[in-house]
Amino acid sequence: MSIKKIGYIGIGVMGQGMVPNLVKAGFEVRAFNRTSERSEAMREHGAQVATSVAEAVQGADLVMYCLSNDEAVEQVVWGEGGVLANVSQGQVVVDMTTVHPDTSLRQFEAFSERGVDFLDAPVFGSRNEAAGGGLWIVVGGEQSVFERVKPVLEPLSETLHYMGGPSKGSSMKLVGNLVVAMQLEALGEAMVMAKKAGLDPRDVLGVLHVTDFKSPIFDGVGAALLERDFGVNFALKLMLKDANLISRFAQDLNSPIPAAAAVRETIKGAVNQGWGEENASALIKMLELQGATEVKGANAH
Repeated sequence: MSIKKIGYIGIGVMGQGMVPNLVKAGFEVRAFNRTSERSEAMREHGAQVATSVAEAVQGADLVMYCLSNDEAVEQVVWGEGGVLANVSQGQVVVDMTTVHPDTSLRQFEAFSERGVDFLDAPVFGSRNEAAGGGLWIVVGGEQSVFERVKPVLEPLSETLHYMGGPSKGSSMKLVGNLVVAMQLEALGEAMVMAKKAGLDPRDVLGVLHVTDFKSPIFDGVGAALLERDFGVNFALKLMLKDANLISRFAQDLNSPIPAAAAVRETIKGAVNQGWGEENASALIKMLELQGATEVKGANAH
């Protein structure tokens, strides 16, 4: 049976981009957010608005949510009037939140008991990618369910990656976020060192742009750094949440992460300095503080 009706819960940075793209793709979307102004804003994009989780879930072929953390998922799924209490056999649930793989596995088991299929499908990318349908989505769950849900995920994504059984999407998301955090740390350490060595930051970024170790993160974050632009695409406080998840997951697996542990300390320090509401790239401010210097372009104020 094809999927036509979608209940979407959580109209945050990601949902604000995903819901309009689902509507454009021809799906009937009913959106819910605890802060009703955000869900109401989806009306202008052609979505219906639900006044409760129950209303978003009931009658939907597929239920999706992209929330802030494991605790939010606990409340939305298992809380009073939550998703689990309102789903029915034959529906599909897709969690796009970055959570600990154990949370994904628990959801899979809980929904399976209700005869409901479940996928963990967290995303790489942020505000711009969500709005442009250019997310990179990593999926865990039964492959037959993934194939059924692909037509829903394709309008949201640049690429889709089936990673294996339940929780494997969430596992891949933490692996990827470890790399992202370490790239930000590497860029920050390098740019602070370059500044203290008397190199022009713009010249440094010019070299990083063409080398065999180039990275889109170095390009995008580097350019914003020179303008002192820490506008939020992905908040530093959420990167700390993810760093804590990575630390816990690594302990569960007995997997060594010495460099990632050091990056986590930089992130914690930056959040403690009051930069948690800024973009994740604000972790570089902690390195600047430690190095008693500031990296910026000639035209930045």
